[in-house]
Amino acid sequence: MPIRPLTFRERLDVPFALIQANITTLAGLSLAGLFIAETIVVVLTASLSGLTDGSDTATWWGAIGSTAVCAWLLRYALRGTTVAIGLATVSGHRVGWRAALGRLRDRALPLLVFQLLFTLVGLGVIVVSCVLIITAPAALPWLGWLRAKRFVAVPAIFAERIGHAPAVHRAKLLAAGSEWSMAGLWMAQRALFALLAVPLLGIPLFLVDFTGTHRWPVIVLVTSAVLLLIAFGEVVEASSRVVSYVDLRCRREGLDIRIPEAR
Repeated sequence: MPIRPLTFRERLDVPFALIQANITTLAGLSLAGLFIAETIVVVLTASLSGLTDGSDTATWWGAIGSTAVCAWLLRYALRGTTVAIGLATVSGHRVGWRAALGRLRDRALPLLVFQLLFTLVGLGVIVVSCVLIITAPAALPWLGWLRAKRFVAVPAIFAERIGHAPAVHRAKLLAAGSEWSMAGLWMAQRALFALLAVPLLGIPLFLVDFTGTHRWPVIVLVTSAVLLLIAFGEVVEASSRVVSYVDLRCRREGLDIRIPEAR
């Protein structure tokens, strides 16, 4: 990636270049995670359906609940591995999926704490903002501002090998003064994902016309589409975290400056 400060447009584009440089590894990890997650969703949903004598309500709620849990775990795994791969690529040392999983294992606990708080904060903001209809539009910018302050915490966890609390402090320090620019980046990505969701979630409904409106084909198609969208979104967001981390460190700390060793 460029060593000069990046513009807003470049911070939107460069993550895709980072993904393209590791497309095989990232695609393999994403597809493997997607297959495992979808298998778990189907098994759990079928088990709950069997326990409730095929109740439609229980089956659909089982599909929704299991998809939510598997999506959370899928995001956790892809967030860690994508950040590990992205940081290695920026430093000039490519790593494969085994090395990425190994680095995820090493930083599993602080990443898990980040993921839990990340989820709780998101749910809290949505619930508080939606208490009144007039406050609902404030949820997106408010959440974007909160996300921006901690946007580069995960790369800090991996690159600097620190715990969750120091990484959050580090992220806030690096992002100071740039919160709304980072929030704009985060909201722009949400808009992109929303545009992709319309045709992606429409494909299962189109295929239902050929398979019929049977319950299980619909469940498999819809949950697969949701998990695929989440996997793609997490890979893009995690790559953006890496790009933003390196950019902020270049701006504030001169990360790109090389001082020759004294002879």
